[in-house]
Amino acid sequence: METTTLYVELGANRYPIHVGQGILGEIGEKLAPHIKSKRALIVSDAFVTTRYLPVVRESLINAGFDVGSVEVPIGENSKSIAQFVRVQDSLVAHQLDRGSTLIALGGGVIGDLAGFSAAVYMRGIAYVQIPTTLQAQVDASVGGKTAINHPKSKNLIGAFHQPKLVMIDVDTLTSLPQRDIRAGLIEVIKMGVIRDEPLFAMVEENLAAILNADASTLIEMIARACANKADIVAQDEKESRLRMVLNYGHTFGHALEAVTDYKRYRHGEAVAIGMTCAARLAVNLGMFSETDFHRQCALLKEANLPTRFPSDVSPEALHSAMYLDKKTIGGTLRLILPTRIGEVVIRDDIGKQEMLAAIAQSF
Repeated sequence: METTTLYVELGANRYPIHVGQGILGEIGEKLAPHIKSKRALIVSDAFVTTRYLPVVRESLINAGFDVGSVEVPIGENSKSIAQFVRVQDSLVAHQLDRGSTLIALGGGVIGDLAGFSAAVYMRGIAYVQIPTTLQAQVDASVGGKTAINHPKSKNLIGAFHQPKLVMIDVDTLTSLPQRDIRAGLIEVIKMGVIRDEPLFAMVEENLAAILNADASTLIEMIARACANKADIVAQDEKESRLRMVLNYGHTFGHALEAVTDYKRYRHGEAVAIGMTCAARLAVNLGMFSETDFHRQCALLKEANLPTRFPSDVSPEALHSAMYLDKKTIGGTLRLILPTRIGEVVIRDDIGKQEMLAAIAQSF
């Protein structure tokens, strides 16, 4: 099966995204032309280490790399100051210099942690994204957002730092539980809502094949989602305006994650509820049709994603948590709201009562 290659066009920081099947063993030859030295450190977790670290390490060694590795615990708690320090300690112990490369092998947590570690080590070294979850493949691995969490909110401590390349092997998705595939799919559905109605329709029409991990369908879908994100990033690398549209559903979703201590929902599940709430708010404001609202809800439900807040949290608690979001500027919350499937707008004039009403309707 042919590998699809596309590029994030950022001038001197231009980099490729390779999407294919069975391509992890090509990382050494793909990386070599993009870096200055052959010293590298791989960051992964226990789940990924046993499955994919050997083939990645072997490929790098065969390409002449001196390779070390560090394993962090599985889960969101690894996006912490403590694990960041562990990675920094490993970088020092393995004597990586300014020409060396840090490799993120894993899901979004690993990508964020490794990317931020690379961004600040010696004021910035090269890094590579090898995402092994659907959420990371279609969203987190592309665009150079890196971060760790603060106890009060996700991703508050971070930096923009673009990778040298992204290597996406759809075979890694076959080892994931269905819950993680469905949670990752939300980022594709989100992309369809914000700017690509044909992509949304593709998911509607091919949902069974996607959930059954059909390789050709996954490659086409992932490449299209990545192409959309690459285009947005090329136009607005540092999220001055346009890139904010990628946060559709995330302000409500991040608030839900915060009030449930990041323990109850996968990130994609929280975003699915957040997208439903944002869409309901848009309907209330007369911006979004009931037809499109129900079309979005129908796809989320067919994908077995949640669309309602749990009964044991309060609208006021969710609303308060929203103001810890990074998109709050000067006390003003910027919300991404849909006008149709395929288009959204940025609004910073929504009052508390309108938000609370939409939240209350989403229980």
